[in-house]
Amino acid sequence: MANLPDLRYQTQRRTREELLAHLKGFHLDLKFSVGIWFFAPGGGRFHAAYTEPKTIPERIEMAAEMARFGVRGIEAHYPAEVNEETLPLFKQLEKEAGIRLVLIAPHIFYDAQFEFGSLSNPYDGPRQEAYDRLVKTLKMVRDAQADLCVIWPGIDGYTVPFGHNYYAMWDRFEEAVASAMDEVPGVRVAMEPKPYEPAPNNIYRTTADALIFCLDVESRLRNPINRQLLAEGHTLVGLNPEIGHVRMGGEDTAYAYSRVTRSGRLAHTHWNSQPMGNYDQDLNVGAVEWQQAEALLYAMKMVGYKGYFGLDLNPERMPVLKAIEINTTAMRIMNERIEAMPHERILDCYFDPANHRGDLELILAESMRPKGC
Repeated sequence: MANLPDLRYQTQRRTREELLAHLKGFHLDLKFSVGIWFFAPGGGRFHAAYTEPKTIPERIEMAAEMARFGVRGIEAHYPAEVNEETLPLFKQLEKEAGIRLVLIAPHIFYDAQFEFGSLSNPYDGPRQEAYDRLVKTLKMVRDAQADLCVIWPGIDGYTVPFGHNYYAMWDRFEEAVASAMDEVPGVRVAMEPKPYEPAPNNIYRTTADALIFCLDVESRLRNPINRQLLAEGHTLVGLNPEIGHVRMGGEDTAYAYSRVTRSGRLAHTHWNSQPMGNYDQDLNVGAVEWQQAEALLYAMKMVGYKGYFGLDLNPERMPVLKAIEINTTAMRIMNERIEAMPHERILDCYFDPANHRGDLELILAESMRPKGC
């Protein structure tokens, strides 16, 4: 079996008194992880790449330098970045820099053969190729003792809604995931939903869509190991929500992530920033909508989140190390700010709103005052 972090703590409900004690006593551990894919950003539809391509060994060397900024995890795609040949490099990174391979995702969205989808593809050939990659990815997660496999079905979905066979699309995808999980039991899978791009309409558009996906896949699992883990209350299918994707769909970050923790399915988190409703930009955390990220961080403190804070960025016009410094610094500042918040007053605003009208807005305004003023 792979490493399987226990997520059952996320479902805990607390009284006002218990929540206040928790807010005063629990402190987020900002364990940062980084996606190796953004170490050498490629070009887009309208411009060439601004940086030189880098080999996997070169990227591993870059990752080692990130340890000084608090990076403790790395994420990669199979087989594009991590595979049977490169896995020893990741193991060496953990040994030398303390940065472990946390997350592996199947690379099932880029190749031309996936033009009409990966696991939902109506053609047997490419769908089988996507399935085989998923199975190998799950085995790699198990063998590397990573935490999970994240599936981003960016190329699955549809263009024109008229006449689309939605049932068949969802069934093919979910049956494939369940079958692969039963073939490699005891490995957690997480869906990363996104409303659109590159598919004009992605197969799992919203947080709610992804939560339904979790239930549908788990209901199809048959392997005794998987069934036993489910019987013990563990979730085997969770989510890896990303701020950018959440905001593309017009969702509120603290609300969306809390929807996930409520059912014990927040397997990982991706952090960046995004103008609401725009194309996927993967901007630095807090570059836009600072309050969305800060509110989310406070929600994570309220639930007692213990997982990684994954940085999913697109630093096209700055050195990658500078981007890591910016993001880790911004999130530490946010964490310091929420630690200093008057937790009791904030809870009063929820539990006794009639007698605290406008107080929350005042608290937020006061939190912006420079120290000493």
